[in-house]
Amino acid sequence: MGGGDGEGHRRLTLRVPAARHRGISHYKALVDPAHRERFAASRVRTFRRERRTKEISVRFGVIGLGHMGGNLARLAIDKGHEVVGFNQDEDVTRSLADDGLEPATTIEALVEALPRPRRVFLYVPHGDPTEEVCNQLQPLLESGDVVVDGGNSHWEDSERRHGFFAESSIHFLDVGTSGGVSGARQGACFMAGGERDAYDLVEPLLRDLAVDGGAYYVGPSGSGHFSKLVHNAIEFGMVQAIAEGVEMLRRSDYELDLPGLFDNWNHGSVIRGWLVELMGKGLQEHPDLTELSTYVEDTAEVKWVLNWANDHDIPTPVTTISQVTLMQYRDLHWPMAKAVAILRNQYGGHPIHKEGEDAGAG
Repeated sequence: MGGGDGEGHRRLTLRVPAARHRGISHYKALVDPAHRERFAASRVRTFRRERRTKEISVRFGVIGLGHMGGNLARLAIDKGHEVVGFNQDEDVTRSLADDGLEPATTIEALVEALPRPRRVFLYVPHGDPTEEVCNQLQPLLESGDVVVDGGNSHWEDSERRHGFFAESSIHFLDVGTSGGVSGARQGACFMAGGERDAYDLVEPLLRDLAVDGGAYYVGPSGSGHFSKLVHNAIEFGMVQAIAEGVEMLRRSDYELDLPGLFDNWNHGSVIRGWLVELMGKGLQEHPDLTELSTYVEDTAEVKWVLNWANDHDIPTPVTTISQVTLMQYRDLHWPMAKAVAILRNQYGGHPIHKEGEDAGAG
């Protein structure tokens, strides 16, 4: 028994410098049972983190360090990966350097800093910005490298870019990324399209940056972004339905605590979910809706899906109405609405309300 105690004492003595570094005194680390347990647990956590880092640590690049790209870079760094980043705004790159990112001043410098096969993630706006980055990247990369477009590009553009990079035997994956800004920081949802062997090269990294079950290989080139944009169309319908619920609740005859009600709905109700949670949070932060503008940004991706559905004779009444209503929200002086009011007055005698009048009175 005594020998066992002495052996344990010697082990702890060897680790005292680490204990001091963590703010635990020599005496407490050796004698106090509570501190001894705390110290041992910290060593186990460190060992596990170091072992995990050695097993799956990846050095990769991120071009575009905005809300999504920047937060994914931070998450990757937290998980022990090495991230080389480039952003047009150098101040953004410098701020991430404080979090452990290795800054690159040019796309060329980013490529040179990566080991082969290189893995380069793009989180830049769709359209021309993505096109320009791809055109810059293609001559810099080599056979076997992988480009991952994590933005919301049109799936047909992604198919074309896949062919463009394939001419140089460079892999290209279209990876829809969902979960919002918080998901990018805490664990996202990825849906990938492209060649399976290319996906295999980045799958461990995607799984590490995703929530459990959140990294998924969808199929061939284009399918990842197509799936993500259908996801966005579903999101539009859900958002519109929740917004209509808010309108009905606010116009009711009851004095309702809307944040409290939405919190209640998120505990066991049929409509529980993240969007319901966010609506309650938003109403808590902005109780007076009159202070807010009705203008809503639209990045056009859902219009692509609606056009495709229309070409394929697929009825999409909920998504279509949600998209049209989104455009309606943009302008309180919406000419179309005024034209409808004039026509209704002409053929049905319905009243026309001047600006500033209470339309609900009388």
